[in-house]
Formats: sequence, structure tokens, C-alpha cells
Amino acid sequence: MKKVHIFGLYPILIAGVAAVFGTSALAEEFPSRTVEVVIHSKYGGGTDTTARMMMIRTRRNLDVDMIVNSQRGGSGAKAHQYALGKPKDGHTVLALTQSHLYTIARGKSPLTIDDVVGVARAMDDPTFIMVSAKSPYKTLKDLVKASKNKALNWGVAQVGGTEHIGLALFAKEAGIKFKAVPFGSGAQMVQALMSGAIEATLPNVSEGGQQVRDGTLRALAVMAEKRLADYPDVPSTYEEGYKAKTSTTRGYWVIKGTPQDRIEKLSEAMVKAMKHETFANYLKSSGLAVDDSVAGHEVWDKHIKEEYAKAEQALKDLGLIK
Repeated sequence: MKKVHIFGLYPILIAGVAAVFGTSALAEEFPSRTVEVVIHSKYGGGTDTTARMMMIRTRRNLDVDMIVNSQRGGSGAKAHQYALGKPKDGHTVLALTQSHLYTIARGKSPLTIDDVVGVARAMDDPTFIMVSAKSPYKTLKDLVKASKNKALNWGVAQVGGTEHIGLALFAKEAGIKFKAVPFGSGAQMVQALMSGAIEATLPNVSEGGQQVRDGTLRALAVMAEKRLADYPDVPSTYEEGYKAKTSTTRGYWVIKGTPQDRIEKLSEAMVKAMKHETFANYLKSSGLAVDDSVAGHEVWDKHIKEEYAKAEQALKDLGLIK
């Protein structure tokens, strides 16, 4: 009888396993090593803090360590370039704010919007249209009427940033004139409004909510489709007849080419983590709610593309891109 060496059977056995269970059964388990969350801003800032709060429970859900890596420069461009040099295997995740979208739209990134695949949304921080409590403008209609023939001074964080784009969108809808005055940050915008240096501004709920609650500033509207539960007396721009909405969003994404099953596993782990009371309390401290902020892959990816299209058109209207 002819002898059969067991080593000669290995290729046959492996082929049989693949045929029965699929090639994924032989692939690397995911995640198999540390997941890196790449941010474009400084350590200790809002993007960094939000990422670390997300990671508290996500690392448990994935049963893997997670770290934050700051790649500062070019309003996201350096982070994009860094991620392009890493394997598209789900172990490199990027934190996203609108700054990334503006950088891509202005052609200053090695990526296009088609390279961006949303994983999970962490925060959706709506924008108030706000004036001083001493302002003669008591309603949004008052502000619009005053702005038809005269360009009022509106505070924005930076030219071409989220507030500037939101203002351009609203002005186009309302048919008003405006002058954008950059201050460098949302906090400085609010301070300028309180001092009387400007006539209106567009802070997020997390930036201006306390001043609305204590009566220092007056929110004429929230740039959203509906009112916010915590601010029931503040009408939305949509109910006032202006289809313009703006919010500051934070979330997570990977570069196109990352396997879909890994994207879905990351999304599921992150969403579960961010619906836990640990992250929910973090959002609540900023005046935000989990149900309005946290979303998974499909919702977030669609949101990113919509934000990009809106920003691209606004940047064209502002003459910042062709």
C-alpha cells in the first residue's frame, strides 16, 4: 500500500476549509492590534476630548487598545496624508470635523470626498442665530428686516469656516446683506457679542447655551429643521421659513478601500459606546442629546456627503473656490 504523508494533505485541508467557511475564516481577526484615532488638532482640544470619551467604551467593545495621534497641519491635510500611508485595514480611523471637508473642497488635501467613508457620528452641535439681550432685534424677522438694506456685523470664528458658511447659507435664503468679522474661536465670538463689538453671531449650543439660559444673550433661532428639546422657546430657521441649517459635527471615518465588514464592526462598537451613559453625560454637559448626535455608518456617511455639497456651494458663493 502506498504511504500518504500527512504534510501533503495540508493544502487540500486548507482549500476545503476556505470552500466551506469562506476565505474570511482564514483572514486576520479584526481588530488584531491597536486602533489609531488620528486627529488634526492639538491634544486637549474639543476633537481630542471627544475622541477620548468615545474610546472609553469602544476599546472594551472591540477588546483592543486605542490611541490618539495628533497630525496637525493644513486644516486636516496632514492627517489625510498620514492616513494614506497606512494600510486600509480598519486599524487607522480619522476624527472628522467640517474643517476636513473645507480643506478637501478647496483642493488642499490629497483626498477627494469620494475617499471619505463615514464610520460613526459622535456629535451634532446645532448653531444659534444670536444677538445681545440688549439688542433692538427681538425676533428673527426683525433681524432679517434690518439686514435687507444694511450689512450688519456678524461674528464668525474664521473666514470660510463653519459659522461663515452657515451665515452665507442663511443670507442666501433670507436675501440679506452681511459683513463677516472673524474672531478666531466661538468663545471669542460670544465675548464680542456681549461687549457690543458685533450685532449678531452664530455660536453652537455648546458655546452659547449658558448665555441663552441666563438671559445674557438672545437666541433668535436655531439653524435646524426643528426646535431643540432643551430650548423649546427658540424657533428653528425652517419653521421661520428659511431652509438653512448648520451645526458643528464630529465623527469618525476611514479611507475608501477599508473592508465593509470592518467598517460595520467599528461603527457598531462606537455607536454602542457613545450611547452608554459615560458618553451621554459628556454630551449632556454641552447641552446636547445622544439621540440627536450619535449615528452609525449609513446615516453619518450620508450626512458627510450632504455637508460637503452644501459647503462646496457656499464656498463658491463666497468666492473662496471656483
